[in-house]
Amino acid sequence: MEMAMLKLDKPAIYLDPSLVDLDLLIYAVDASKLQYRINSDWCKVLNLGNNKFTGVIPQEIGQLKAVLYLNLSSNNFYGEIPQSIGNLTNLQRLDLSNNHLTGEIPAALEILHFLSEFNISNNDLEGPIPTTGQLSTFQASSFNGNPKLCGPMLINHCSSVEAAPISIVSAKKCSSKVIFVTAFGVFFGVGVLYDQLVLFRYFG
Repeated sequence: MEMAMLKLDKPAIYLDPSLVDLDLLIYAVDASKLQYRINSDWCKVLNLGNNKFTGVIPQEIGQLKAVLYLNLSSNNFYGEIPQSIGNLTNLQRLDLSNNHLTGEIPAALEILHFLSEFNISNNDLEGPIPTTGQLSTFQASSFNGNPKLCGPMLINHCSSVEAAPISIVSAKKCSSKVIFVTAFGVFFGVGVLYDQLVLFRYFG
């Protein structure tokens, strides 16, 4: 499978010695760019962490159907998490931490039923954490460092964020009703008092 080009700040790439069944061909386009091609039928572990990759994570990553462990942490990736990662149905460990990823967590990741380790901490992700599927089983440490994320496992609960404007509106409505009732009572009292004075003068 031909993967999209990724830019490097250094012409070397570190691969963990524990990689198994990996056919990785690298050739330098120039001093700062590399292309790579991976045999998607045999790659079980892909560890590209602690490099200086930049750019978006290519959608083609979802073609590595045999991958069990994918580590892209501690690089300079930006953009959204590819929906295609949801195609890696055998994935057991996914680490995208310490990058510059943005956008929401793809709902497609909910179907990764074998996922036992998950880390997207220290990015710039936002929105609610999916509360169904495998992602709901992970602790706050998997999501920390993304202040715009919300979810039941975080201090920032989505329900409280969404409920705040509703409470303010309700309070304003209640306040308006109290003012209206009070004003009505005052005018009603003045009217009754006026009628009593008129009747007193007329019959008095």
